[in-house]
Amino acid sequence: MYDSDGDSTVAAVRAKIGTTPFDVRLVRNDLGPGPANAIRSGIIAATSEAIVVVMADLSDQLTVIDTMFARVSDGYDLVAGSRYMRGGKQIGGPLIKAMLSRVAGVALFVLAGLPTHDATNSFKMYRTDLLRKLRIDGDGGFEISLEITVKAWLAGWRIAEVPSTWTDRVAGGSKFRLLEWLPKYLHWFLYALRGRWLPWSMNPKDEG
Repeated sequence: MYDSDGDSTVAAVRAKIGTTPFDVRLVRNDLGPGPANAIRSGIIAATSEAIVVVMADLSDQLTVIDTMFARVSDGYDLVAGSRYMRGGKQIGGPLIKAMLSRVAGVALFVLAGLPTHDATNSFKMYRTDLLRKLRIDGDGGFEISLEITVKAWLAGWRIAEVPSTWTDRVAGGSKFRLLEWLPKYLHWFLYALRGRWLPWSMNPKDEG
């Protein structure tokens, strides 16, 4: 996924097309700038049974993708790569970002009952049918992952998690905008708590 033809990643990806054992194709994000719109564009373009969101900096542990798909094959609709469950871990990265992510993930697991310790992690596999049926509002940053997880859970889709390791990038700069996106993360955090403790106040159209 890319936003503009001037993106330096495009040339690197084009050089790999036809040289790998799997299909690689470039899909331009025409919905608007930002990670959320790039992910939504990818969802629209996908044709497979399941979709996994992976960051281009390769910080995610790709070796667990087969395990994630095995859980989808077992009947789960969303499988989260979890840094904060037993067996998972995070290596490097900004301390404040890691602390907020861990606290939010564990709090949602304990207080809201979300069946994952790492609801904010973007490294997730989704059954494509779920993403086709769920209304996705996010058009900003990576908080779209939390939105999808919370809405899927409230709508009764099956969620599982597998331990994974996140390793901070060794080159380039992160596009994560903590201060800009934090209010949106907080919105979906509170949305989950509201859905857990005040389900009668939720609008069913928001859940699926």
